[in-house]
Amino acid sequence: MANTSTPTFSFKVKNVTKKLLSAIPERSRVIISHRFGLDKNTEKMTLEAIGENYDITRERVRQIEANSIITIRKSQVFKEESKVFEELALYIKKIGGLIAEHDLLNHLSRDESTQNHYHFLLIIGDQFKKEKETEEFHHRWHVDSDLSKKIHEALKKLYVNLDDNSLIPENEMIKSFMENIKDISEELKNDEISKRWLRISKHIDKNPLGEWGKSASTNVKVKGIRDYAYLAMRKHGSPVHFKEIAKLIQNVFGKRAHEATTHNELIKDNRFVLVGRGLYALAEWGYVSGVVKDVIVKVLGKYGPMTREEIFDKVMKERYVKENTILVNLQNSNAFKKDSSGKYHVIAEK
Repeated sequence: MANTSTPTFSFKVKNVTKKLLSAIPERSRVIISHRFGLDKNTEKMTLEAIGENYDITRERVRQIEANSIITIRKSQVFKEESKVFEELALYIKKIGGLIAEHDLLNHLSRDESTQNHYHFLLIIGDQFKKEKETEEFHHRWHVDSDLSKKIHEALKKLYVNLDDNSLIPENEMIKSFMENIKDISEELKNDEISKRWLRISKHIDKNPLGEWGKSASTNVKVKGIRDYAYLAMRKHGSPVHFKEIAKLIQNVFGKRAHEATTHNELIKDNRFVLVGRGLYALAEWGYVSGVVKDVIVKVLGKYGPMTREEIFDKVMKERYVKENTILVNLQNSNAFKKDSSGKYHVIAEK
């Protein structure tokens, strides 16, 4: 198992950035500090905002930033702090070699100010390569270009092979993902690193129950009562009354759900099937939608003519109703007829 606790380095990151900034002029030092949030104010200022402060153009601020970074990299103090960058690179390699920027900064520190200082070291150090955010991936950093390519390709393959609304347990998702990655060192083959790699993708994510799938799916990107109800019922595993569903949403997700609202939302969603008085099941469990008459029609259409007892057996697997309710529907002479052998048929509509 990879170490996920905040790392203990031999250096203090804010002391290092202070030394590095000493290699550039005062004005540049202030601009860089504003740009990367290295002051007491941790907010990172835009090129435009800094330009307005100094009455210079956005482009001029960009030039000062770029020249300052070059100057720092060429400075004696940068050489003196080389072991700092080596230590940081070894840590990134240890936790996967490729990691989303937000993930990496959270690993390095929970403090926003400290994160900004680490981010500055990443920008300055030539061991660290940043790949900018795209439609598919978050901002990410790596210390191994070959590994980075393998992970990106594996994530693309994994996404392509996912069904739109499938939900996959975390251990199965990790297994499928790792099957797409070839020729990596053994120390990188662990669940924590695999999950970090998965989090690089914008198209793959996990829901509040830890099940993985396409991030655009309502089963993963949970928005409202219907989505929470669906996940709660999948976890429950059997038909449940809407009042109990509201309680499940509260207990499982900590989301307040009114009973009436829950009932109204489930009626509107074809993922749910009303199988009794206020009792819902998931359509994916094989339950048939419609009133009891519709269920009888579908059962007879699937299995052919059946006796009353056979119909009771099949329909009561689809609906939580009494035998008498089914019998009343079978007596509808416009829908069903009984032959001389005692089997019921559906009357074809004219």
